[in-house]
Amino acid sequence: MHVRKGGSRVRPRVLVGILVCVLVATLSPTRARGQQPVKLTFWSWRVEDKWAYDKIIQAFQQRNPGIQVEFVPFKATEYNTILSSALTAGNGPDIIHLRAYGGLETFAAPGYIAQLDFERLPELRTFSRQLLDGARARKDGKLYGVPFATQSLVIYYNKKIFAQNNLSAPKNWDEFLTVLRTLKDHGVLPLANGGKEGWTLEVMSGVVAPNFYGGTAFFDAVTRGQTSFKDPAYTNALARMLDLRPYMHPNFMGVDYTTMQQQFINEQAAMFIGGSWEIGFFKSQNKDLDFDIFAAPPLRAGTAPWVSSYNDGNYGVNAKTPNMDAALKFIQFTASREFGQMFTDMLAQLSAVPGVEVRDPVLKHVQELSRKSTPYMMLVGFRWQAPTGSTLLQSALQGMMAGTKTPEQVGDEVTKGLSAWFEPFQGR
Repeated sequence: MHVRKGGSRVRPRVLVGILVCVLVATLSPTRARGQQPVKLTFWSWRVEDKWAYDKIIQAFQQRNPGIQVEFVPFKATEYNTILSSALTAGNGPDIIHLRAYGGLETFAAPGYIAQLDFERLPELRTFSRQLLDGARARKDGKLYGVPFATQSLVIYYNKKIFAQNNLSAPKNWDEFLTVLRTLKDHGVLPLANGGKEGWTLEVMSGVVAPNFYGGTAFFDAVTRGQTSFKDPAYTNALARMLDLRPYMHPNFMGVDYTTMQQQFINEQAAMFIGGSWEIGFFKSQNKDLDFDIFAAPPLRAGTAPWVSSYNDGNYGVNAKTPNMDAALKFIQFTASREFGQMFTDMLAQLSAVPGVEVRDPVLKHVQELSRKSTPYMMLVGFRWQAPTGSTLLQSALQGMMAGTKTPEQVGDEVTKGLSAWFEPFQGR
């Protein structure tokens, strides 16, 4: 028996093949009719950003109805432990919010996360090399993530308080000290910052110190082992942090990060030294808060200040995910301009995706200042093994700000601690 179609005879076996092809073409690329969608889990430490990620995921799912993504955030201080335990046991999420630099290396070196290359994700070719270095493992030089944001360290100031005291953003270090002194004399707490949590002091050093140690030139020299943190250029830069101590809360060593934020949000302090990630949070907590930013002023006016910047983290894929194709499709989406624009608009952070338009005026100011960026010292250069530069510096800075250590002792302790794994420091 033969079946006629269009005047020609088609064998039944051929016809069946044609029908199968038509059926596949009709249902691809999402899923066959009646088939369950692929479900991906996406773990993160960004609890406060869940609302935004849920909306971004919605946009992805509308274009990819065969894939469902669940965003599951954990407390930031517990995230690394939870993720490490899951991956070590051969489990964990499909999509992983990864730290950068040494934080990524921790999971790349044992093979827990999938390698991403330009063939799998051609979009990565458009990302800056500086940001991609935060997604690259030192063990093999390969890429393991899509950078999600670039952060910069700046000084926030309350425009209303400045206007009430006839002040403007300072152009050099002496002007900055004058501003601090004026505010204190007028009964205003100049700086919201405290020292209870060492990482906030590391941030302060990332804001203040680069202008005094020489920015990227010193970073290059110390990471190549041509000098150490005992160098007077570095210890003198740390000493500038002591200039700020009289303008913080009288009990500043007891002030934690949350209190710092609240003092600025509630307009109890005129300035806040921190990162660009605060912009969206500050605005969400006080709609009437009128603020802007400036970079830590250099020694002399007219010199463009250095701004510490870094890749804040990456999106990666679990090497053992049973849904690799779907996971890669979502990861590819995170490298798109559509994703980057939504991320920047919703969270008031600088997406790592090239070509994204920055509309928030404060964030745009950060972007402009970051044109003269320098790597955030310990995160970029010395978080690759234990003890990390950050661990050593944070503890030592708490001692320095509390008055029990000198800047020279800080430099010595950090250099000696890093010599445990950084060979150029051994014997120094």
